Amino acid sequence: MYSILLLCGGLAGVTTVLFGFGGGFVVVPLLYVLLISIHGSNSEAGLAAMHIAVATSTALMVFAASLATWRHHRRHTVQWHLVRPLVGYIAMGAVLGAAAAVSLSGEWVRWAFIGYLCITITDAVLRPGFLHQAGSNVRPMGRAVTAITGTFIGAVAALLGVGGSVMTVPLMRRRGASMTAATAMANPLSLPMAVSGTATYVLLSANHPALEGWYAGYVDLRALLVLAVGSWFGIRLASIWIGRIPDRIHARVYLLLLAMVLVVMVFMH
Repeated sequence: MYSILLLCGGLAGVTTVLFGFGGGFVVVPLLYVLLISIHGSNSEAGLAAMHIAVATSTALMVFAASLATWRHHRRHTVQWHLVRPLVGYIAMGAVLGAAAAVSLSGEWVRWAFIGYLCITITDAVLRPGFLHQAGSNVRPMGRAVTAITGTFIGAVAALLGVGGSVMTVPLMRRRGASMTAATAMANPLSLPMAVSGTATYVLLSANHPALEGWYAGYVDLRALLVLAVGSWFGIRLASIWIGRIPDRIHARVYLLLLAMVLVVMVFMH
């Protein structure tokens, strides 16, 4: 189990630094499958598997997004003037999203995850502005749009444990950002969601009967440690490719990875 977690932590690190979404889209399906296969779908841990997967994924983002943000900052790919206005609103939305996830059944959270993936992929393929770069300058948003967008991103990201990149990357892409710039901004924008969401998951689920031993609320601490070590290696190895992937290929691989995760989430149970 731990060797698989280490390997997938490395994959999460690679996709975090290059695509901005390595945490949730890799870790949530992985942990869900492992928990069901180890404990059985009718056990207490099995019934809470989706909540544990989402909460642990959210906690991993605190580490992975911080390290990836530092790597991008050193390469001067983060446009901080566009990131800062969204941070507070994303943190507030994350508290709402995590609280909602705790109150919903694991199956509801799983299908919400699947539904959002379908919407995101369809929108990126059919609506202009994602597969081809719209321009060289990123257009800023007004205050009201920033508040609404940031709160919505934080709520959905914490509910699904996906870091918000599935929304921030297409958003920045359609406002004129290159894929390198869009994914660079996705990482610091994941941090407020990760911190707020993790704290909410821990506090609201501390007394769950299925979570004895190495758990902090719904967060599986042993899995988190192994995943964090793997993601460190993955981020370190992938950092050499920052800014070197052709924009059109970068966008297409991003959508391909989303489609692969969608297939896994639909057919696993």
